Amino acid sequence: MRHSIFLVTMVLALAACDDSGTFSSFSNSFSASRDTSNREYYKSDDPLVVGQVLFRDEAYGRAYTRFKRALDHTPEDPAALLGFAASADMLGRFDQSNPAYDKLAKIIGNRIEYQNNRGYSLLLQGDLIGARAHFIRAYEIDPSNERAANNLELLRNSVNYPKRSVGDLKPL
Repeated sequence: MRHSIFLVTMVLALAACDDSGTFSSFSNSFSASRDTSNREYYKSDDPLVVGQVLFRDEAYGRAYTRFKRALDHTPEDPAALLGFAASADMLGRFDQSNPAYDKLAKIIGNRIEYQNNRGYSLLLQGDLIGARAHFIRAYEIDPSNERAANNLELLRNSVNYPKRSVGDLKPL
């Protein structure tokens, strides 16, 4: 009888063993060896930092909300304004991004970040001439900047896009 109880206990104990090894520090399973190198620490109660992380992750709606919250705390913060405007652009909310860029022009209008972002916003809105002016200013500020050169190339490729009005491309 004792022998039977011992065997049943051992069978149940061994049946509970799982070879997935998720709790083992020596496991080679996927769940135990997941790569988290692309995770970065950020202060989760700072809406500006969270907004930047969300924007990088292409969660533009959530980034827009966080940047808007950051602007509630510091309305003249250039980083928050730039993030807010860029997020609004990606959501097609040009009614929100244009006033933000107007504010930014007074604060950091001579910076390459502003020129590139404003040019990209105008490109998304279909104003190729305005976009070109901002992209050229960005390129003149720093000719070695890869983003400025890429934006000019993007504009050059956008000229051939078929949905343009007849008079829109003459000065280019």
